[in-house]
Amino acid sequence: MTQGVATILHVDMDAFFASVAEKDDPKLKGKAVVVGAGARGVVSAANYEARKFGIRAAMPVYRAKALAPHAVFVTPDHKRYSEVSAQVMQIFEDVTPHVEPISLDEAFLDVTGARKLLGSGRQIADLIRNRVEQEQGITCSVGIAHNKFIAKIASAHCKPNGVLEIDPEKVLDFLHPLPAAEIWGVGPKTNEHLAKLGLVTVGDIANTPRGTLIRVLGQSSGSSLYELAWGRDYRDVVTEHLEKSISASETFDTDLVDQEEILKEFLRLAEKSSERMRLKGFATNTISIKVRFADFSTITRSKTVDIPITSTQEIFEVAKYLYLALKLDRRFIRLVGVSLDSLVENEGLQQMVLGQRNTGWKQADKAVDLIKAKFGRGSLRPARLVESAEDNEED
Repeated sequence: MTQGVATILHVDMDAFFASVAEKDDPKLKGKAVVVGAGARGVVSAANYEARKFGIRAAMPVYRAKALAPHAVFVTPDHKRYSEVSAQVMQIFEDVTPHVEPISLDEAFLDVTGARKLLGSGRQIADLIRNRVEQEQGITCSVGIAHNKFIAKIASAHCKPNGVLEIDPEKVLDFLHPLPAAEIWGVGPKTNEHLAKLGLVTVGDIANTPRGTLIRVLGQSSGSSLYELAWGRDYRDVVTEHLEKSISASETFDTDLVDQEEILKEFLRLAEKSSERMRLKGFATNTISIKVRFADFSTITRSKTVDIPITSTQEIFEVAKYLYLALKLDRRFIRLVGVSLDSLVENEGLQQMVLGQRNTGWKQADKAVDLIKAKFGRGSLRPARLVESAEDNEED
């Protein structure tokens, strides 16, 4: 890569959850492995052998079993994935302090300053890949470019276990023939909208006037799409991230229709997510709910509050309001979820509003959290949840 130009790597583990399962149980090597269990569960990950049969993440487990009855289905182990992820991230940090984790299995690395000591971007990518494979027994793919956007696309085009470097002078040759859906922010609905306008490739978008894109998609999306279509991404690799959201969801063993039972589940999820949020020192500005029906159709609703909140009860009241406003009229529900979004640091945050008591839910939650820390999570619950003998939430 040209001297003086930034060198950004996007490192993405290959079928991470399934690869960890194979690492821990070598007998799985060479078999179709699917991470996901339970008659009503969904697929968390599938290795490349399983993907040959059309199995993909978020697919219902029962459908995956129909596609590949011979596949090995493994129960997810998120604690184990976190352990391996931490070890992989340490390898990245041995190479450069400029590491931006995106999830458990991928990260951006700015290795511009490491080139003098460790060599070219490709040499550094090979160093990382070799260490990950030798020390962790799994593989990763690495995209190399002068910015994050191109590096991420490059890594997707060299999977599994590959390296792809895009020269800054050849970015448009690589980018413009690609489908429009490969641009960040182009989901199924936007892609369908673009296709109706005849914008099928990235090049089609690049050659559309910025003003036209803004009129069609709005100021923010239109401008962003235009810039990315020309390979322009000015974001730095950010080494410290404030967590954006904390969520909890649950898939029921049998579909629920009773409103009180569903509200009880929302309370339990509000309790779980708010407790995790408080332990991390955050407050939430926006509360979202997710409702998935028996036919797998899903709706989400959210509400932004005037002042950031932390208490379980306040969060539940917002979730309850959002759910009741749906007026579902006895529809069968398969899954519900609560997400706490737009998080802010809670240190020194004042939540008092006109008419609010000096002591209340905030102090009560603090006392509850202390008791749980000492005696265990099940030691103190809202009365409405006491009869629930166990927690089966899935994050």
